[in-house]
Formats: sequence, C-alpha cells, structure tokens
Amino acid sequence: MSSPDQILTESGGWDAAPFVPPPPRMTEEEFEAWAFAQEGVRAEWVDGEVIVMSPVTRQDDSLRNWLARLLGDYVEERKLGEVRGPEFMVRFGKQRSRRLPDILFVSAARKHLVHRTYLEGAPDLSIEVVSHDSRVRDWQDKFAEYEKAGVREYWIVDPLAERVEAYRLAQGKFQRMAETDGKLASGVIPGLFIKTAWLWDENRPSVISALRELGVIGS
Repeated sequence: MSSPDQILTESGGWDAAPFVPPPPRMTEEEFEAWAFAQEGVRAEWVDGEVIVMSPVTRQDDSLRNWLARLLGDYVEERKLGEVRGPEFMVRFGKQRSRRLPDILFVSAARKHLVHRTYLEGAPDLSIEVVSHDSRVRDWQDKFAEYEKAGVREYWIVDPLAERVEAYRLAQGKFQRMAETDGKLASGVIPGLFIKTAWLWDENRPSVISALRELGVIGS
C-alpha cells in the first residue's frame, strides 16, 4: 500500500509527491501536517512563519554524520541518554517555535520529554553546523532562542570559517566555554570532549579512532 505522500507514476510505480510550498503563515498544527508530507524537505516553524532550509552540502553532511555517530555511540555505550538529529524536531511551546537542531542530546533523566516526532522543551545539548544560508539563524536567532528556552549547552560549528564556539547556560545566560589544549569538554555529557581540529576535513579521524581516544573502546 502506498503512503499518503506518494503518487503513482506513468510506469505504474510509486514515487514521492512533489514539493508543496508552504503558505505565508501556518498554525503549528498545519505546519506539523505539512512538514511530514514533504519528503526530504527540512523546515522549521517560528511564530507562524515557515523557514525552509537549503539542501546540505557534501562537506556539511559529512561533518554532521560524523558528529552524530561519535556522540551517539559515546552516549549509547555510557547509557547517558539519547542523541537525535538532524530530522528530529524540538518544540519550544512558550516561544511558539519548532526547530531542527543538527544534533541534540537529551539526558537519561529527561527522556520522558521525547515524543514520537519531537522533543518537548530544551535539549541538554544542541549542536548546529553552520551552512551558507544559516549564519544568521545559527549565530543569532537560535542563539537567543536556545538561551531563552534553557538549552544547557549550545555548540556552533562553522566549517566555512573553521571556527567553533561552545556556550554553557549560567544564570539564564550563555557563557562562552574555554578551549583547553585544543579541546572543548562538554559539561552535560560526562567525559566527552572534542578536539577542535577533528572538525575540519583534513584532520578528521575515524569515529572509531576518536572513540578510542575518548576511552569508550580499547586500543
């Protein structure tokens, strides 16, 4: 049986339905229904406005996948919670927004907030990989929104500028986290650190090598 977002082709097979542009304004319920009908389209909803994001580049996709695998394997092995992204929505009800962090972490104590299609409230950690069209969104819009929502840590990775900054929430405000010996250590994922040099194409180790350095697997 075909799914609702498929159409019958002339050859008799099923194919994805064509992209349907969103109207200028949508309710949250309308956005949720529209978004799940658009296969392969990444979009966010902010106070009634729909933001359709550009397709990712090969470089950005490689970095996101590497980070997601590294954090996912680390968290799973240590039984610390869940790592999701980049297609899993976060709902900030008070701010009337639904965002798609590239990578998010939810601690085991807060896993009850993870619903079937979205996380209700702030992740413990949110990571955004900056692309050509997301500079303002990641560095300014989401910075302010994540801070207000209570995201405990926000990491911004900008491969275009080979720049990474991490922020920890303290008394309701993001404070820049210091890099020590070329490493950024997370305060919300115990024992996790990232060597900033790992983030750029020419220096990126395999996930297994990085996990070995993190002490998750033996040498």
